[in-house]
This record gives sequence, structure tokens and C-alpha cells, in this order.
Amino acid sequence: MRLRWVLAAATSLALIAPAVPAAANPPEARNSALSFGTCPSDIAEPYPALTCATLKVPLDYSRPNGAKISLLVTKHAANKPAKRIGSLVVNPGGPGVSGAAYAGSLSRPDATGFTQLDTAVLDAYDIIGFDPRGVFLSAPVSCAAPDHFGAPQPDPDAKASRNQLWKLWSSYAEDCQANNTAILPHLGTVDVARDMDAVRAALGERKLNYLGLSYGTYLGAVYGQLFPRHVGRMILDGNMDPTPKEVWYQVWLDQAAAFQKRFDHDYLPWVAKYDNVFHLGKTVPAVRAAWNKTLTDFRTKPHGDVGGSELLGTAYGAMFAEGGWIGFTDALSAYVVDGDDSILTDIAAPDLSPDGEQANAIFTSVICADSHGPRNRAKYEHDADKLARTSQFAWYIMWTSGSACQSWAFDSPGRLKITGEGLPGVLMFNSIGDPGTPYAGALKMHKALPTSILVTERDSGKHGVFANRLAAVNPAANAIGTKYLLTGELPATDTTVPGHPLPVPTEAP
Repeated sequence: MRLRWVLAAATSLALIAPAVPAAANPPEARNSALSFGTCPSDIAEPYPALTCATLKVPLDYSRPNGAKISLLVTKHAANKPAKRIGSLVVNPGGPGVSGAAYAGSLSRPDATGFTQLDTAVLDAYDIIGFDPRGVFLSAPVSCAAPDHFGAPQPDPDAKASRNQLWKLWSSYAEDCQANNTAILPHLGTVDVARDMDAVRAALGERKLNYLGLSYGTYLGAVYGQLFPRHVGRMILDGNMDPTPKEVWYQVWLDQAAAFQKRFDHDYLPWVAKYDNVFHLGKTVPAVRAAWNKTLTDFRTKPHGDVGGSELLGTAYGAMFAEGGWIGFTDALSAYVVDGDDSILTDIAAPDLSPDGEQANAIFTSVICADSHGPRNRAKYEHDADKLARTSQFAWYIMWTSGSACQSWAFDSPGRLKITGEGLPGVLMFNSIGDPGTPYAGALKMHKALPTSILVTERDSGKHGVFANRLAAVNPAANAIGTKYLLTGELPATDTTVPGHPLPVPTEAP
């Protein structure tokens, strides 16, 4: 998710998904309809171990014999075919992030030989990714010119910007309809879940084993609601709240407070702790003052293509994972201490590429298709104004996370109600301070899936707990997830694991 606190109550049930006998899934999947071969260069160059196939699916599932679209599917074959359990389909979230590439990032060794998925999992599973419809290499959608919103964008908080921003988002919605008339009504998560079942069937698998991150948790929950008998082992990490009628509108309302909490309680104290490195202040108020002055400077007089909106967006992105904190804070320090804005303007520069516009187009298209959102401009402004009293991110998130839906071309059929009926045991992960998918929402996903077990990473605000890169690995979480994927065994009750360490910056020589 762009994407986007109390511990879970322990349950008393021990949930064990039955282990799949070797005879039930031979080394090669049965009757695969996919022919895997050479990948497009966008996939092959960074992930040479992957092979690729295309799968045609109905554009409109109510007309299965009508027009078709093609999905790109990738595979990292099990390293030890004799130990093969089956296929593990993966989705990294977004909506709008490439699942085809995600299969590569999970399985590619880094410079130390470390892989995000445990080697035992890579030995036993074909890792399968696919670009959901409308994404990257699967009939990608585009709504407008890459520079539609301009650079810098209007200040998201300024009242004087609002008419301009509403016009920009309204015209963006109109262009989305004009440029994608046929596919636009068929980009919601229900359609993607049906595509995922088509991938399962084409692989020749009776059950879908699945790993979904962020928005991928909502996709997994929708898939389980539609096809509970097809679910094998399912891991949901960084969980969306599936319960609100206006599901995506509620996401940004929840994120506004959560990102400010992450910024105030995690990031600012971390910067103050390392004043010997960053020189932005030894206390939280001092660091906050340095940040606020910088934000005011960029709002008052943008630095090239970077104004207040771009700076807020960069801080917003950095709060998802601590891996970006050192670089972001180095850039902030260079500006505050030395008056050098070059690093900050470089990392905050807007993405005006066609790929960037396509990512925004599919993100917007999915959230507007998935659930009802307000059609009243005053409702958006009232809620943003209220949240902005305590969150610097409120207006930025509102504009970039659904304001186009106010003037969308069609009404959503509404979200699918998630009950979890008929599902086997599901393994969930969430950090206690996750700003992208706040913990309160994860608890609601947990309640909506009665057979789930929730593993909480305490003392952490990282978005995503399982199968992270080396710098953010949580060994205890990885052990639980790996055991589940290999044996089907879940923890007996909800549990917690310690948080992973925060990065330690070093002084410049």
C-alpha cells in the first residue's frame, strides 16, 4: 500500500493446516497450462533466475467468452524438485506494484548470499509472481500525461490550492475513463482475485499457497472469500482493515494519524539520539523545529521541482521502513546545517516517468473500483481539515489517496464482505506501529478471519514483518513463517516477537 495499539488477544485454539503429502503434489505441477520461457528485459535483467509465461483471462468475468487480456506470470523454480511442495503465489501490495518482479526480489540472493525467503522455502516451492491486471506488463493502464499534476505540485495544505487540486484530480478521473473505457470497470480486487485463481488453475495446482503484503492482504482475504476451498497455506503480512463500507477512504483517514505517530514517536527520537551524526538537535522538539522550518521553506519557495507536497511525500515514504531513514536524514541535515539542498531535492524529485504515471493510474483505478467513497467534496475537506489539526500528513494523503474517486466515472459495486468462512488456518503478521496498515485494522482483519493466528512484532513500526531484506530481518518471525510454509503448522495461539533493530548511522570521517 502506498500505498499505507494494543496486542492481539490470544486465542485458545491450536490451528494446524494439514501437511501436504509428497504424493499429493509431485515435483511438477499437474497439467500446467503455462509455458514458461524467456522473460521480458525489464524482468530478465534484474532477475535472471526467473522464467516467464503469459496467461489470457477474461476482461469481464461475467462474459467469460468475451474479450481477453494477458497477464505476465513469473516463476522461480523450486531449487530441489524432489522436495517440491507446490507453488507459492506472491503479491507485494500497492495496489499497483509488480508481483512479477516481487517473485524475483524474494528469491534473488544479495551480495552476502542472503535471500528474503528462507532457502528451505526456495528449495520446496516454485515462487510465482504475476502483474495484476492494469499493472506494468499486464495490460497496463495510463490516465494522463506524466506531468499532469505539474512539478512542484500545489501545496496540499494551502486553501488557495484546493480549487486547482480538485480540477487536477477531476480531469485526471475524466482522462482515466476516456483512455481506459473498456478495462476501467474491471480493475477491482474481485477481478484480480479471479485472475489469481486462473493462475492457480493454469499452474495445475489444486490449492493456492499465498504470501501477500500490504494491499496483498486484502487481495488474499478477497480470494479466500471467493475460493475458500482452493486455499492452501496463506500468509498475510501488514494487514488492511477489510471491514469499512468505504474501505479505501477509511484507509487514508487511519493513515493520517498513524504516520504522524510514527514520525513523532519513532523517527524524531531516533534522529535526536544521533545528533552527533545529523546535528539536527539533541531533543525531539529541536529536531521537529528543524523539520518544520525546512517544510516551511520548501512550501514558501519551492526548490526547483520540489515543494511542500514533494517533501511531505518523501517523509511519508520514509516512514514505511527504517531502511530509508539514514539517507533521508542525511539530506535533511545537509540542508539545515550546510544550506545544501541538492541531496534533498534529488531524493524528493517527483517521478514524471510513464512508469510513475501508470503506477498512479492503477492505484487510483483499483481504489475507486473497490468501494464506495464520498461524492461530496465538502466531506473530504471537512475530514482532512479535522485530521490536519494533529497530522501534517492529512492533506497530502487525502489528495494522493482517493480524491479522484469523488468524480469517478462509475459507482463501485461495493466491497466484498469478508467472513473467512471455510478457510483453513491463516498466518498473519503485523508490527505494532505500522503506519501503512495500522494495528487496529490488522485486529479487524484477524477478527474477520476466525481461523487466523496473528504474530505481532512489538516495539516496531516497520511495514511488513516476514521475509524482509537483511537490514530489517526479524529472525523469530521468519522462523514462524518458514515453519508454516514447510509443514502447515501454525502457532497454537496469537503470539508476539521482538522488534528488529533500528539502523545505526555513523559519523562522517
